[in-house]
Amino acid sequence: MSVQEATAPIGLEEPGIPAPAAPRAAGLAPRASRRRLDLVLAPAGLALLAVGAAFAAARVWASLLLAGFALVGLALAGLCFIAILYATGAGWATALRRVPEALVALLPWGGGVLLLALVAGGHSLYPWLSGAHPAHGIQAWWLQPAFFYARAVAFLAIWYLFGRALLAQSRAQDGDRDAERSRRNARLSAAFLVVFGFTLWLASTDWVMSLEPAWSSTMFGVYHFAGLFLSGLATIVLLVLALRREGPLRGIVNEAHLHDLGKLLFAFSTFWMYIWFSQFMLIWYSDIPEEAAYFVRRQGAWGLLLVLDVLLCWGVPFLLLLPASTKRHPKTLASMAVVLLAGRFLDLYLMIGPAAAATPAFGLPELGGLLLTVGLAATVTRRAFASAPPLPSGDPRLGESLHHHL
Repeated sequence: MSVQEATAPIGLEEPGIPAPAAPRAAGLAPRASRRRLDLVLAPAGLALLAVGAAFAAARVWASLLLAGFALVGLALAGLCFIAILYATGAGWATALRRVPEALVALLPWGGGVLLLALVAGGHSLYPWLSGAHPAHGIQAWWLQPAFFYARAVAFLAIWYLFGRALLAQSRAQDGDRDAERSRRNARLSAAFLVVFGFTLWLASTDWVMSLEPAWSSTMFGVYHFAGLFLSGLATIVLLVLALRREGPLRGIVNEAHLHDLGKLLFAFSTFWMYIWFSQFMLIWYSDIPEEAAYFVRRQGAWGLLLVLDVLLCWGVPFLLLLPASTKRHPKTLASMAVVLLAGRFLDLYLMIGPAAAATPAFGLPELGGLLLTVGLAATVTRRAFASAPPLPSGDPRLGESLHHHL
């Protein structure tokens, strides 16, 4: 489909805006072999995790925690991307908005995996739950088991309700083309961004930082946002490129869209590095034992992985995405998106892995968690994208996005 075809008058109230497409129109379905592979990955991951539980139960729970947190992070990144577009009135990405909307569908799946890890594996992962490191003072009040689990459910429910409300307005607008729905979503998005910042900070503290209750960092919430949004951008880039190549977004997403997505990847990769270095530098400079313990525990082989993490999440993308031309080159963008997703997986492993193993290990539990994450992400987002028209045809900013240029 070309831009001219998409914007040709078709007898609607406003010429120049494409009609809602059938959710499963010809050309929207992925290749059968890829669809079958999607369906196999998640069950294969679960099977590997089940086998791994026989000899490394703690690592299995750590892998499930990582998988659940990664999937929830992708869903929140998609929701945050949508909210930013609405709250700022940005129109350039309207034509590709159904991609981050599809990511939001991962939230209940990732939340389910996360809750399984917290409830069934909590005593193996969190020393304060098993009594190995009893909490004191306000920490003892905050880390009460019932309160801990209630907060987890509350965070997931709040995010789910915001996502459902935003997507409901978006889908309804396809039918009635009511511009007021965009204004409602703008107000809802502004509220979500405030709530999101607060709840993500608390959730990352609960689910990840409390794995080492003697350690704390005031930058941890911001650090998680940087990694979460960076991985979400990388996933959006991969999906947009695939849909551009295979049909649904062919002729819709142009070089200007790719350039802007490349700039966002570059910017948030650098932002992630800025927060990473700020946290490390302040801990190193102050040399307070309670804070330095985090990096002391990650010496030796863990330290080599820390260096690799920095290269994947910033060093390589910074060098290759610095020229303007590479930001518009599909193969370069796709390769950098894969590198960044690998870096995000390693980043989460460095935060969660030491809670289950004294030294780095990559075996059946870790491979199972990786396959589960990739399989669920691919299957759920594919189905979510196919469940709605590929373009938000009722959005008044769609014309601006279709004619976006450098």
